[in-house]
Amino acid sequence: MITVFGSINMDLIATTAELPKPGETVPGQTFSTAAGGKGANQALAARRAGSRVKMSGAVGSDTFADPALELLKAAGTDLSSVLKAREPTGTALVLVGGDGENMIVVIPGANGTITADEAVKTVDAMAAGDILMLQLEIPPAAVEAVFKAAREKGVTTILNTAPFTKEAVRLSSLADIVVANETEFDLVSGEPAASAEARIAALNKLHSESGQTFVVTLGGDGVIAIRDGEILTAKGLVIEPVDTVGAGDTFCGYLAASLDQGLTFAQALRRAAVAGSLACLSRGAQPSIPLAEAVDQKL
Repeated sequence: MITVFGSINMDLIATTAELPKPGETVPGQTFSTAAGGKGANQALAARRAGSRVKMSGAVGSDTFADPALELLKAAGTDLSSVLKAREPTGTALVLVGGDGENMIVVIPGANGTITADEAVKTVDAMAAGDILMLQLEIPPAAVEAVFKAAREKGVTTILNTAPFTKEAVRLSSLADIVVANETEFDLVSGEPAASAEARIAALNKLHSESGQTFVVTLGGDGVIAIRDGEILTAKGLVIEPVDTVGAGDTFCGYLAASLDQGLTFAQALRRAAVAGSLACLSRGAQPSIPLAEAVDQKL
């Protein structure tokens, strides 16, 4: 069983041929809305990967609340721990360029109301051996509290260090498994990697000091990780990306689900990398998350 403790948003998405530079106005091409939030995205990915998933978070009492939960509900995600807050549902303003790269501004809204008490309640409903997945779009006090409660209960924790905040380094030290992109990992390690060899050295150093599992996503170059003293790598698919917005969250959700389903860590990395690649082939964070059948067929 997987519980995701994190954010739930509505994404407001605009596409443009080229992303604007500071102070620049550019013409847009399309506009759409889609359910999002890193927590909700990862919960949906884990559910579509075939695991039982509970989402713990908050939405507002506004018109965005129901559509923000629509795909999670349709997928059979347990939403009994999603609270209704006075603040509006979280929103994300997403710009997607013609090359698939993106720029995002997130307004926390209801996500910012999640408390340490809710963190404890979330873990109280879990069992030893369950997987708890977190990101950094909710208050750091709640994230810290959930780590403490999870450790006491024997729950395995996975932290995705996005979006990277001033608390990210400290909070990452509390997780069993840390998933970061290459920029985030450089900040966690405190040693910017000038080469693949330097990144491996940083992975070995952090792992030897903490015993934690570290996973570094490398975009089109796949993923590298260290677990139980062993360096592991995996590749995704060779693709022409349409929109990379949901790729990282898809990777995280599939990684958690694959471990929940008993795959080896190496197998889980490969499956997650392939899923992340497929998520780049259509637009929107949640609509682009592939079903397990599509991912496993590519494997």
